[in-house]
Amino acid sequence: MTQSHPGISKAVIPAAGLGTRFLPATKATPKEMLPVVDKPAIQYVVEEAVTAGLSDVLMVTGRNKRPLEDHFDRNYELESALGRKGDAERLARVQESSDLATMHYVRQGDPKGLGHAVLCAAPHVGDQPFAVLLGDDLIDPRDPLLSRMIEIQGQYGGSVIALMEVDPAQIHLYGSAAVEPTAEGDVVRITGLVEKPDPADAPSNYAIIGRYVLDPAVFDILRRTEPGRGGEIQLTDALQHLAETYESAADAAGKAGGPVHGVVFKGRRYDTGDRGDYLRAIVRLACEREDLGPEFRTWLRSYVTEEM
Repeated sequence: MTQSHPGISKAVIPAAGLGTRFLPATKATPKEMLPVVDKPAIQYVVEEAVTAGLSDVLMVTGRNKRPLEDHFDRNYELESALGRKGDAERLARVQESSDLATMHYVRQGDPKGLGHAVLCAAPHVGDQPFAVLLGDDLIDPRDPLLSRMIEIQGQYGGSVIALMEVDPAQIHLYGSAAVEPTAEGDVVRITGLVEKPDPADAPSNYAIIGRYVLDPAVFDILRRTEPGRGGEIQLTDALQHLAETYESAADAAGKAGGPVHGVVFKGRRYDTGDRGDYLRAIVRLACEREDLGPEFRTWLRSYVTEEM
């Protein structure tokens, strides 16, 4: 069910990355267009935003990303051909992507990092809170993470980030959060953030995953944020600034941009930016499909038994 959240209607999806981990498949095809079963990965992300009540989607793109625009646009020639064949089922699936949301696009230009990509959205977003969804993270629609984050933002103000507990040995692959508990079991207050720390220096094993609900105050901070790790403008650094400058509940409506909270996610997440996880995501989602699952699961059990 699509939900509505007053004050938050816009989602930003950074999609300018080169997808080098999937070369040569991504030499001429954007990584966001790689199929997960029978839909491109990016469509799952847009569907998640729409289900959470966000009807306005801005994609921050780069060179060679035109197929993203084409996918969410109408294809009258294809639709006409399917209509003449009487193939109503496939016609509906083709039209689905173009009817999902109001889509907008802006080019990032220089690849200066996630923080810079988010900053590119400032003219479109304006002065309202907004969501950021990274295309490499697919969240299972049965686990409504983004809706919960929007709910928490409405309750506390400020910004909200998604966290997952990971093996401490893997925390160097993520941003890591220092946290304090709240009265709600799945919500913590963020007191500090570090981008891809050495495991020995990580403040916790709470890892930032690719969902954010941000106060527009983050834009002014990003404009002043110097390049950090990897020579890029890190969104984590801007959120760290917000977290450390927040001192009292009164700041939630002030220049500090409010507090930073985290929603601890324990649901199903698929990392399509990693080749192994990408394959596992396809297998899991295919197994759970009513139209594909029964036959596919039978074949998979047989294959695994033979290989063992």
